[in-house]
Amino acid sequence: MSARALSVLKDVDTVAGYTTYIDLIRNLVADKNIIATAMKKEIDRVKAAIDTALSGKSCAIVSSGDSGIYAMAGLALEICKERKLAVFSPQNEQRDEHALRVEIVPGIPALSSGASLLGAPLTHDFACISLSDLLTPWELIEKRIEYAAKADFVLVIFNPKSKKRNWQLGKTMEIVLKYRDGNTPVGIVKNAMRKSQDVSIVSLSELADADVDMLTTVFIGSTQSSRYRDFMYTPRGYSGKYAMD
Repeated sequence: MSARALSVLKDVDTVAGYTTYIDLIRNLVADKNIIATAMKKEIDRVKAAIDTALSGKSCAIVSSGDSGIYAMAGLALEICKERKLAVFSPQNEQRDEHALRVEIVPGIPALSSGASLLGAPLTHDFACISLSDLLTPWELIEKRIEYAAKADFVLVIFNPKSKKRNWQLGKTMEIVLKYRDGNTPVGIVKNAMRKSQDVSIVSLSELADADVDMLTTVFIGSTQSSRYRDFMYTPRGYSGKYAMD
């Protein structure tokens, strides 16, 4: 967590979040009012959090990683807009005494924590793509994979596989193999920075059989990415301009 996130959790009256995430920080919020809901109840808990704030209490909506990356910050702003609420950000002066102060607190996303465990796979340009088609049609996801692979981005794959979605990662591998060698390094990080953390590096041709789940982040290297001992890295281009010895 970022220091600011810890500070906010200490100061607020209420904490709202997915039950699993609340459980992860239970020791930090034992004295708080808790709004916890199950998966697919995101709208309900965000609405409850906003109502809590409108009642005069401070409320933090928690997410995994960073709240603005595949998480709740966007939904919170979307609902505020839908309800036509008067809101303002901390960096702007409040103009309406009834306006709601909304702060988006930066966190540490899986792409950053996972990359650090692998080495430095994101030193050059990269693209993030979620394979979850719950809110985004697979046809659009597939198109994004195709274009990003063709443009030689390092690919950061979120939500690679669930119990009901077990074929999308294999399809992703097939698409990327049209543009990259089968020996391209792929970093797999499960439960980054948690007790059950697992880190491995495989080749692109082995990706479809990798042990991944919804708590896994997959890093597919570009044509320039390399593996060196226990590390995976993507060069920035210094060797083409400067003497490395």
